[in-house]
Amino acid sequence: MKKTLRNLTYLSMVSMLLVLSACKNKNPSVLKVFVRSSNNELMENAKVIIIADVNSNPPTPAYVDTVNTNSSGFAYFDMAEFFDGLDKGETTGYFDIIAKKNVSEGSGYVHCRAHITAVETVYLEP
Repeated sequence: MKKTLRNLTYLSMVSMLLVLSACKNKNPSVLKVFVRSSNNELMENAKVIIIADVNSNPPTPAYVDTVNTNSSGFAYFDMAEFFDGLDKGETTGYFDIIAKKNVSEGSGYVHCRAHITAVETVYLEP
């Protein structure tokens, strides 16, 4: 009887642990910005700036970040810091994008969501 009760308790605890650990979303919050030239070539070492759109609906809290594109021509923004600072239940953000390389510049707009990879392409104009 005691052995059965102990096994049942152990099984219940393991089941509860599995259920609780499965509830957390572990997908990263990422923004990838591809930067292309007017000839449609991916641009390495372009400066990419994201600026939160505080006038969006719903409003996005102030946030600015700058990253250079890698050898594959995209900038990788880890948005975990931004989403961790939001109130519980807030899972979206709207951002203006500015990309620059030498004298060329381009802009874009992106909607980011927590635990989802958002992708946007910005074209540089001379």
